[in-house]
This record gives sequence, C-alpha cells and structure tokens, in this order.
Amino acid sequence: MLQIKLEKLNSLYIIIICLLISYTASAQSNFYKIGIGGGAGLTQSFTDVKKHGIASSIYGVADYYFTPFISVGLEGQIGQITGGDIKTDIANREFINTYKSATVNAKLFLGSLIDYSYSRPGNLLKGLYLGTGLGVIKNELKPENIVRYQPGTNYLFPGEDNSYDILIPINLGLNIYFADGNGDYRYVLNFNFQSNITIGEGLDGYNDSPVTFRNGNPDIYNYMSVGLRYHFGQIGLSKKTFRKP
Repeated sequence: MLQIKLEKLNSLYIIIICLLISYTASAQSNFYKIGIGGGAGLTQSFTDVKKHGIASSIYGVADYYFTPFISVGLEGQIGQITGGDIKTDIANREFINTYKSATVNAKLFLGSLIDYSYSRPGNLLKGLYLGTGLGVIKNELKPENIVRYQPGTNYLFPGEDNSYDILIPINLGLNIYFADGNGDYRYVLNFNFQSNITIGEGLDGYNDSPVTFRNGNPDIYNYMSVGLRYHFGQIGLSKKTFRKP
C-alpha cells in the first residue's frame, strides 16, 4: 500500500516538474542582440534665421540590445540643413549647412512595459520607443552656401563656416518586425522622428550679438526618417515572447 502511494507521489512530482519546465520554456524566447541598418529622410531647421528650410539626409545605425526592448547604439548622419532666404529674410540671411553627425543613443521600447501577448494593437505597438543620447555635429558652410555680407551694406555677419557643436538627440519612433523562415524577428521597418538640440551657434553659421539680432534660443534641427534594420549575431534570452507565433 505504501509503495503504491509512493509511486503515485513520484508520478505527481514528475508531472509538476514537466509542467514547470513547459511553462518556463513557453515564457521565454530568443532574440538577436545586434542590429544594423540605415535609411533616409528630411531635415528641418529651427535656428535664429526665421525661415525653417527643408533638406535631405541619410543615416546609418548599429545597436546592441540588452533585451528585445532596451538598446544602446551608434548613429551617424550625413546631409544638409538649410534655412533663411536672401530675398525674404528680415536681415537677408540664408545658409546651407553640409553637416556630419555622430551620436550615442539609448532607447526604451513600449514592449518592455506592457503585456502584448494577447493584443493585436499591443503586439504592433511593442516596437514604439523613446530615446535620447549625446554626440557631436560637424558644421560646414561653404562660402557659396551662406550670406556673409548683408546685401546693400558692408555689415559682416559674425560666425564660423566650419565648427563643431555638442548634439543632444531626442528620438520617438516605431519598429515593425518581420520574421525569417525560422520564425525569429530579423528584419525591421523603422519610422523615426528625431529632434536635435545643439549647444553652440554653428548650425546656421550665424553668431550675431543679441543686441543686433534676437539670438537667445538654442539651434535645433528635426529629422524625419524611414529605414531598414537587420538583426543578427549573439543570441539573448527574453522572458517575453519575441518571436512570430
């Protein structure tokens, strides 16, 4: 009689252990820790020059994912930032900045904060993220791309044609994930809005005294972009499902 009870007890233990193993396995999934990609978009300037010009830029990124929804990475941009109009600007100022920038960015995704397993909207919005970082921008304004002397006068607009400024990017974006043949998310379509605050007066090339022109706000440029990512490399383990069902 005792032996039968022990056999039943052992069977119960085995069932419980199997259920725990099954639950643990189903509650975890693999993800790739490295992502690279690039894209293109439009810049818009918000500087001391009144007209906010629109130009184009390209970018490249490389990210490391601590979890599927927390990352740190590098981003580089090459493009143009424009503003002003020699004919309509109150001071006849106009510029084209052929810039290069490099930043370090950290991002936190909504997927780390919500349970998206049984919600289609949640599953889509798991790739929504907010991030910020720090970097540097190299400003280059060629003589033919900036109005240095005010038309009709001999006034020389102060400022540098070549300079470096500290850059603080603020990112709001969305990753849409696509699976490979094994069901793992490798491919990403990215939409990103980035607002870049610069510390310095090099973005538009003008550094007039506040007595001459109102010049108290930091120079900013926004960057709206679309890009593609590819995930690969070291495999991580996530407690949340990060894989095509």
